[in-house]
Amino acid sequence: IVLTGGDDRLWKTWGFPDGNILMTGEGHTDWISGCCFRPSGTQLVTSSGDTTVRIWDLSRRGCILTLRGHSRAVRGCSWHSCGDFVASASMDGTSKIWDVNSERCRYTLRGHKESVNSIEFLPFSSTALTSSADKTLSLWDVRTVSRL
Repeated sequence: IVLTGGDDRLWKTWGFPDGNILMTGEGHTDWISGCCFRPSGTQLVTSSGDTTVRIWDLSRRGCILTLRGHSRAVRGCSWHSCGDFVASASMDGTSKIWDVNSERCRYTLRGHKESVNSIEFLPFSSTALTSSADKTLSLWDVRTVSRL
């Protein structure tokens, strides 16, 4: 199964090798910039030009949580390997670590001078990697909200 999102504001799961669409989700009001499965495979996260991050439940076939807090388009998202945290990267120059269980922003990472274009958690750690339009990469300890 492959997951995609695009300018049509939809995310889709595709089956292979046939390439048939298995499921489609709608709800964002602007382009989808990123999408990622929860490690358990039961949910997914999407990021969008509409400034939101959304959590989708595959069995319910719908959005179960909309995370708001960025002031500009969200360029990317990722799920922590434990499944309890989601990260987002935004054109507002910040990244956020969201606690899915409490449904709130746990930390805001500040330090890039321009748009943050991507964020990834390093597997099985409390470290996140961000890339920015300011031509820098940063490693963050998300427990202390500090650059490494």
